[in-house]
Amino acid sequence: MKKVKIIGVPEHFNYPWQMCIENGEFHEVGIDLEWKNIPEGTGKMCEMLRNQSTDLAVILTEGMCKDIALGNPSYIIQKYVSSPLQWGIHVAHNSSLEEESQLKNKKIAISRYGSGSQLMAIVHAIKMGWNIEELQYVVVDTLEGAIEALTQGTADYFMWDRFMTQPVVDQQIFRRIGVCPTPWPSFIIACTHNFYNQNQGVVKQILDIINQTTREFKMIPSIDHTLANTFGQKFDDIQLWLQMTRWSQSNFSQKEWTELNDQLVRLKIMEKPLDFEHVVK
Repeated sequence: MKKVKIIGVPEHFNYPWQMCIENGEFHEVGIDLEWKNIPEGTGKMCEMLRNQSTDLAVILTEGMCKDIALGNPSYIIQKYVSSPLQWGIHVAHNSSLEEESQLKNKKIAISRYGSGSQLMAIVHAIKMGWNIEELQYVVVDTLEGAIEALTQGTADYFMWDRFMTQPVVDQQIFRRIGVCPTPWPSFIIACTHNFYNQNQGVVKQILDIINQTTREFKMIPSIDHTLANTFGQKFDDIQLWLQMTRWSQSNFSQKEWTELNDQLVRLKIMEKPLDFEHVVK
């Protein structure tokens, strides 16, 4: 039995992995796939790929690309979710802030530096015409940390997936004042150089299994009810999320990769494009 470590955020995007593990689909082909939830998000997962404490990661596209550009020894082995991530822009429910324009020079809660919550704050600031050198960050680690920071007033706003924060909005802890979608596929699957170079056959088996599940995921009977119950979300919200979400079963083409890198450089997330042949497998 080949042991493989994989990490991802505890969100409904990754429920197909849980299903495959629980159904024993990886075991059937001799793979002991060990999933670990990382609520701290992309920055923490990049760190774990760097220090080889995981083999694979289901991770935000922009954060992984930025970290590879900074020397992370990992490949991108597939797009995982090809649809954009809908980043909600949240303030405390009782905040006086009502519009996105009022967020200029306010303190931004981020899970950690290099995380999607920081990078998308930069994307949003550029969209708004603000000087990104003046952005102020407060590191909060997790969604729970952001709830505490916004409630206590140590940070002013927080960007996170609008569907995962919906229960917090429904409880009148957060108030959403805008949405900023990623202008690229939201999640990719990354693999360390060491693991990929030594286990290409295993990687292919893992991708074949997860791709078969994501291809049929929306057709699973009552999957909307299952997700609503599992993640504490309203049925209507889950149905909307399912309509908006598209899983991928392929990797970037050269053209798609060039377009993604052009955007990341233009938005100052990376200084220069990544080489397609050295990064995409």
